[in-house]
Amino acid sequence: MNAIFVANKPMFISSNNYLYKLKRKYKDKKAGFSGTLDPFANGTLIVAFGSYTKLFKFLEKSPKKYISTIWMGVTSKSYDIENVMNIEETKKFKKTFLEDTLLNLKGKIEYTPPIYSAKKINGKRAYELARKDKSVELKKTTMEIFDIKFLNYSHPFLTFEVSVSEGGYIRSIAQILSEQLNIPLTLSSLQRVSEGKFKFENEKFLNPMEFLNFRENFYLNDSENLKNGKKLHRNDFKIKEDGIYTLRYQNYFSIMEIREESVKYLLNRMEIC
Repeated sequence: MNAIFVANKPMFISSNNYLYKLKRKYKDKKAGFSGTLDPFANGTLIVAFGSYTKLFKFLEKSPKKYISTIWMGVTSKSYDIENVMNIEETKKFKKTFLEDTLLNLKGKIEYTPPIYSAKKINGKRAYELARKDKSVELKKTTMEIFDIKFLNYSHPFLTFEVSVSEGGYIRSIAQILSEQLNIPLTLSSLQRVSEGKFKFENEKFLNPMEFLNFRENFYLNDSENLKNGKKLHRNDFKIKEDGIYTLRYQNYFSIMEIREESVKYLLNRMEIC
């Protein structure tokens, strides 16, 4: 089965375990997902079956939109409710102050990824090392906050909506807010609303061509050459400029790259379902 759709991962289950449930539901073992959601988080999880699992690295998945609730006064090693160490009372803040603090985060910000993350250190996932209480040091990186909106404040809980670039961590935003407000805090809930144009629609099967951010090109020769993976030439295409393109032919599509004098298959003979 070739299929791609958005699943709605529930709270308190890992993305891998939820994928296992979907494999059983659709009676197909070849499946994968893009963009791991932490067990305590819920929401949009892009799932693919069959050869469509090869599409993940080509899909347009930015910006990522989340709704998050922060619990003030809570200390957690992972900045979420799975590793709570202490709970204390904290001062109340004015709503306008919190609105301004959130808005000031908009733009490109430097941050340190959370140690409980899927970042790799010498081939190991950071969270695997952190859970074994091993030393974890991650380099600072940058994410862009495209938009951030105050939604509600009922002390000690602050809820906001945020759109970030691919690879951004909301727990790192919580870490930054903790430093700016000078109080311990953690995420008490996190919902991923969407990734680019991907959003939950009751697991409706999607047309992957609608989520590829490449120009469509046209092959002027025999389409059997594409189907059979034969060597291609720049002059056989309608658009001859260097670039990455999608091609439709018969009941298939391909992703091709034209670079200097060569034409390279990035992905070929993908069935349009």
